[in-house]
Amino acid sequence: MAVVVGHSGSSAVVHTDLGDLRGTTEGGVGVWRGIPYAEQPVGDRRFLAPAPAQRWTGLRDALEHGPLPPQTKSFVGGGRDDPKVRDEACLTLTVWSPDTSASLPVMVWIPGGAFVYGAGQFQLYNGSRLAANGNVVVVNVTYRIGVFGGFELSDLGDGFDDNLALRDQIAALQWIRDHIAAFGGDPGRVTVFGESAGATSVLALLASPAASGLFSRAIAQSPPLPLIGDRETRARQAHDFLKRLGVEPSEVKALPQRQLRRAAGMVQLKSASNTPHLAYGLTYGVDLLPRHPVDAARGGAVERMPLIIGTNSHEASMFAWTKPPMLPTTTASIGAYLDRVAPDAKDQILAAYPDYPRRRALVAFGSDAMFGAPAWAFADAYSALAPTHMYRFDHVGWSLRALGLGATHGSEIVHIQHSYASFIGRKLHPLGRRLQPPVGRRMQRAWLDFAAKGWDTGDERSREECQTGEIEWSNGHDWPIYDTDRRMTRIIMTARDTVTEDPDAERRKAWAGLH
Repeated sequence: MAVVVGHSGSSAVVHTDLGDLRGTTEGGVGVWRGIPYAEQPVGDRRFLAPAPAQRWTGLRDALEHGPLPPQTKSFVGGGRDDPKVRDEACLTLTVWSPDTSASLPVMVWIPGGAFVYGAGQFQLYNGSRLAANGNVVVVNVTYRIGVFGGFELSDLGDGFDDNLALRDQIAALQWIRDHIAAFGGDPGRVTVFGESAGATSVLALLASPAASGLFSRAIAQSPPLPLIGDRETRARQAHDFLKRLGVEPSEVKALPQRQLRRAAGMVQLKSASNTPHLAYGLTYGVDLLPRHPVDAARGGAVERMPLIIGTNSHEASMFAWTKPPMLPTTTASIGAYLDRVAPDAKDQILAAYPDYPRRRALVAFGSDAMFGAPAWAFADAYSALAPTHMYRFDHVGWSLRALGLGATHGSEIVHIQHSYASFIGRKLHPLGRRLQPPVGRRMQRAWLDFAAKGWDTGDERSREECQTGEIEWSNGHDWPIYDTDRRMTRIIMTARDTVTEDPDAERRKAWAGLH
């Protein structure tokens, strides 16, 4: 049996089948950082599927974070306490546990970042509050991104495996299955949750045969499913990448990081003209991911388990500031997008945005194209197979309100993690460290209740009351099932939550059949 030694600031030792690990305790919670869950993908292992981690002898320190995956700077990891070192040897985990002698539910966080940015080590994703408040074991996963993990090169032949980001996540889940009991976690009660590209990964894991049996509950926060492309598109992008490098496939592994990242970035920019199939992302049509998650759900070819899925009300507002070509938020980019994706349904879709082309409608269109419409499509299909709970996050703190951004992409994370002390947390809720906002207390409790219980029904009396309109909800287990008869959706607001039937019906109907 594993034992945590000491108190706050003291060492914490666990004994795993791979060897002994020494972490520390912070605020009564044990934390182990920089744990390798696979052999590092360097040298000959570059662009290959992860290999199992090897045993070590003696007591191994797990006190410091491992390096971030190679990436440029982003505001998500812009705090003083966020790691700065970047390296391809990045396959590590962070584990928080309040009691290593127990058998607690496990929550596995898969960070987002469009498969270009992100890492589990960022303070925004600090899992200590979840672990302490919910009596759960929290595991943050760092996986390969960018050209080394989020860029498909398998069509180049031997030496290049497909879907490396997803393969890393599966390797981490296998490590959790085999070793989390040493940290006080129950491998039979694992909830996978993630945001943005992390949420896309969650839905891909549901559709991947290789991930079967590795988790039993899932939460997908704002999944941009258009980041999953077909194999044929990825093959063309891989050969464009090779042409830009001007080398043979056998020479790619030895090229310097900067050269590889530059060529992949150029392919990404070019792919923006073919949105939504960007160059960075996952690939379906291969053994690891045979079908797109929406098609897999429609065909019943997914793991069946309780699911929370949802989006934020103003997902694209932050992107509309910078007008990236990857997300349609201008009249020109929206017109080009519809000409490519749905030329015959152009008028039908735009009619669902009566304020078009005002900014509000541009933001709503971009939000639906990348996030809302794919989430509605997946929820419609998956809800026929397993208990599904839909939400829309509407809470806007005063700082986002002052900027005119609304409930923008990713703004729910600090409330679930209670990471108000992080760089982003201080910007969004400056007083959050002293006075946690009610929306944060409600959201974290709902996520924790779901991970612990996996509730699959709501209160029947309350469901009847919903027929007359909006009602107020207090606890996660009161969250009604989503189905295509009523599409009951939890609207998460500042002071209270309500449940509404099909709250974005006109926009959802306009996109039906296009994802």
